[in-house]
Amino acid sequence: MNELSLPASISIGDITVRDGLQALEHYVPLKEKLRLAEELILTGYKALELTNLGNPKAMPQFKDAEALLDALLDSERVGPRLAQNGGDVTLTVVAINERAVVRALDYRARRGRGPDYLLQMVSTDPEHHRVNSGVTLEEYWRTTERCIAMAKREGMGMCGTVSTIWGSPMAGSEETRLETAVEFARRYLELGAAYIEHADHDGSADPLRVFEYFRMILDPGRMGALAHPSRHLAHFHTTRGMGLANYLAALQAGVVRFETTLSGIGGQPANVVDGVPVLGTGSYYHRNHLTSGLVGGEDFAAMCEAMGIRTGLELGRLMALGEQFRDSVLRAGRDEIAIWLANVARVTALSSSELAGLAEVERLPDPLWERATEALAKERPLPEARALAEGLLASTQGLLQRKSWAPSRAETLLAGPLRARQR
Repeated sequence: MNELSLPASISIGDITVRDGLQALEHYVPLKEKLRLAEELILTGYKALELTNLGNPKAMPQFKDAEALLDALLDSERVGPRLAQNGGDVTLTVVAINERAVVRALDYRARRGRGPDYLLQMVSTDPEHHRVNSGVTLEEYWRTTERCIAMAKREGMGMCGTVSTIWGSPMAGSEETRLETAVEFARRYLELGAAYIEHADHDGSADPLRVFEYFRMILDPGRMGALAHPSRHLAHFHTTRGMGLANYLAALQAGVVRFETTLSGIGGQPANVVDGVPVLGTGSYYHRNHLTSGLVGGEDFAAMCEAMGIRTGLELGRLMALGEQFRDSVLRAGRDEIAIWLANVARVTALSSSELAGLAEVERLPDPLWERATEALAKERPLPEARALAEGLLASTQGLLQRKSWAPSRAETLLAGPLRARQR
């Protein structure tokens, strides 16, 4: 029987504070974000994706972006470990458009230091890319060429994210081709991107096509020097339950860089924060946006260590942090739920008692949904009002029944990690 072809060690980056928290329908205070980032670094993570420098009107979770950067760079607990302060831990921030890149450059000019990497994103599906970024693919490539050059001049690297590799969530989109994603990854790297994040943002991938794709990406005959594993990172959501299987396929193909979040949360930015509608992403890819979370860090690290793959993480400390995150950050307190109910009541014209009653029913009552739609339609088109009413009431019901902002997907926290195998 042939053994699996697996690396001896890998690097796992954590993106909980950015990609994870953006899906929560609750603003996590700056102090809690800082403590979480510090604990992740103390657990052994060498790469953190920290925040988003885009317009906070769309995603108010990141209204504290610069304050969080300041606090972490000045942290007494972990500041010396950061690359900007002479250590070996790198920080990435999302800067999807040119305005966000300029903001990052301005931050660095004012503070004398800043993130190590910026992150931009392209979709292989033209329609998904247009909706996601507001520009055509060709417009995007011209812009990102400028952005990569600007970042390089100021000593910052660029992560080029390639999305919709294995499929697009946009209705009516044509089937995506793996070869297109390979071409896009090459184009990014030739423009000067430091590395590529290969992303399955909606869980369309399956293990066979993951293996096929990364064999192409890591093929020197096809990619030349750009095939080096250090230039390629896997970022997978587990919407359809295949996240860990896809990561195993990537491991077998030769990938050694991965990203995860605590409890497997994250994905689509929330359309509602603390009961108040925000710009968010509009219509969700999935009926329940909380189903589109990432591969969980606790489970993936435990799986790798059990197979004898070194991660550089302190597994016991990671499990303790995962439990604290699940039981504290994700848990919704009584006062927070009261604020949610009051805000939803205000925008839907429903009473707090009517909303509280959603905890006792299995499906959303049509009369409540219709009244909420009528109230929301006073300020927005009817189709948008309908979708928002359904989302608000479904989120309210889920919050009241779970008493948490999102369910944890970290199964290892319930069963405990397996004994690590020596290789």
